[in-house]
Amino acid sequence: MKVIIHGGFFSESHTDAGTKLAKQEAMSAIVKAAYEYLKEHTALETVAYAVTLLEDDTLFNAGTGSQIQSDGKIRMSAALMDGATQKMSGVINIEEVKNPIQVAVKLMPFDDRVLGGGGATNFARYNGFEAFSTEIPQRRAEYEAKLEIKGLGTVGCVALDATGNIAVATSTGGKGFEMPGRISDSATVAGNYANAFCGVSCTGVGEDIVSNATAAKIVTRVTDGMPIKEAFAKTFEELKPYDGFAGAIAIDRDGNICHQDSHPSMVYASYDGEEMELFG
Repeated sequence: MKVIIHGGFFSESHTDAGTKLAKQEAMSAIVKAAYEYLKEHTALETVAYAVTLLEDDTLFNAGTGSQIQSDGKIRMSAALMDGATQKMSGVINIEEVKNPIQVAVKLMPFDDRVLGGGGATNFARYNGFEAFSTEIPQRRAEYEAKLEIKGLGTVGCVALDATGNIAVATSTGGKGFEMPGRISDSATVAGNYANAFCGVSCTGVGEDIVSNATAAKIVTRVTDGMPIKEAFAKTFEELKPYDGFAGAIAIDRDGNICHQDSHPSMVYASYDGEEMELFG
């Protein structure tokens, strides 16, 4: 059993040492909690649980603390995928829900499993998800000051459970100040993909990740027999022609954990019950 999570990127240009330490402590606590949860739950249940914890932490740009778009509204996206069934469910540009990932979980049994905009929000309301503002004062201040901060804050989790099943979940509050209607990578197979061989969750600039089909490429290459580290190296090499900004975390069916970023530094933590690796 293994778990790896990410919390977007850490940029020295707009986060200080105190924030870095806070994120390290939060990632450590969340990955340990997710591992304990994994002992009694499936990989699919665990990735949803871990991403919910990340959405609830205001340090990360997903759920509470999401970025504000150019029209002053917050729209979020989230998805999860079960490697065993290869079913994916997700919400795109959903508004005023506390945990977008839980709405994605609710969608999993339906035939129409990926909903966007008003349809996603209406589905949430109909299924008991109450209206909840995910805005925090820091985000409003950034919006009003029109700060040019790159939105690099997606959260995600990949888990391998005791039965060998892999699942992945990803959630984002957007890049901030974007055009309303913009689609992120998080609820697409470019940013969130799993099968029986491998699971990958991405973070970074969504347009770059989609252009490279990053998660799907890595999983496909591992499925075809390429070692996970080589699959990462080849896929990230393909970002270079357009200076693509991306990071990814993954676990394969043999329990190999891999992570890589094209620009420093992705916030991540992995745990297998004994050893923890934490971004530095």
